[in-house]
Amino acid sequence: MLQIIQKCPHRGKCLVSVIICAKNEAENLKKLVPSVLNQKYFDFEVILINDASTDETLDLMEQFQEKDPRIKIVNVQNNEAFWGKKKYALTLGIKKSKNPYLLFTDADCLPESDLWIENMASHFEKEKSIILGYGGYQKDKTSLLNKLVRFETLFTALQYFSYAKWGIPYMGVGRNLAYTSTEFYNQNGFATHLHVKSGDDDLFVNQAATASNTAICYHKEAITRSVPETNLRSWISQKRRHVSTAILYQKKHRILLATFFLSQFGFWVLFLALISLQLFWQVALVIVALRLLLQYTVFWRAAQKLDERDIVWLVPFLDIFLVFMQFGIFSTNLISKPANWK
Repeated sequence: MLQIIQKCPHRGKCLVSVIICAKNEAENLKKLVPSVLNQKYFDFEVILINDASTDETLDLMEQFQEKDPRIKIVNVQNNEAFWGKKKYALTLGIKKSKNPYLLFTDADCLPESDLWIENMASHFEKEKSIILGYGGYQKDKTSLLNKLVRFETLFTALQYFSYAKWGIPYMGVGRNLAYTSTEFYNQNGFATHLHVKSGDDDLFVNQAATASNTAICYHKEAITRSVPETNLRSWISQKRRHVSTAILYQKKHRILLATFFLSQFGFWVLFLALISLQLFWQVALVIVALRLLLQYTVFWRAAQKLDERDIVWLVPFLDIFLVFMQFGIFSTNLISKPANWK
């Protein structure tokens, strides 16, 4: 397919549309919208999409619009054909935008700085049309679940950033993602996976991203942070929805991710078996120690860049728990389908 590359007038000075889709998010929008409007960027608009909310979301959006002309509102009504589908709402928002560079975040997110747009937009250079950012979670020093959620998020980001850097981009997160409107229309939007409830971020990136058109942005001032789940059951349900889209990734990506997971799962199963049977347990302990040393080195460097240093010391526990939790999620998803995004 022929692709027209849009070029910024000069580095970091693209005309940006920030797109936020909200469903019953009035309280979160009270924090997010002012944070976005206060961004230090020369020219941008904000597209607020009310996805058939039943709370005060639309009223709040209209109040913001009255105060700032940069805000545009898309009010999505109940539609039986598309009910509950975030992709439909996002498509209407993208069509409403006037600027060719689209920056997405979720309604429960907050940029870490007033240079979020500047940093993300600065990567739209040469042929780059997709920018993968880091969408972390807010910290709670007293919660072990919070550390597990953030570790899984850091682990996932480390994977998709690394693969993208190696020329194999396979996913991004809607909490912090940017791409051009040209890229969106060249891919026919979400048409190939419109029937799937989730995946407006990772499935789109999976089909559109290439080694040449994708860039990564992990600058601390470009980070967004979302409100994490505070209940283990709710978080697992959320992860089930995310994992359910992975079966639709390109075959080469599914093979890479499956091989990686099986190697992790197999490692710990074999280690536990050797220890319990007391077979070559000394060798097993040495190998685990070397693995942990390598993990600490890699995670410490990533955690420094993404401001997640406080969870590194829990790597052994979180790594083992995450592997077996993912196995449980994969198994459960084979039996029943996860619920909708809202």
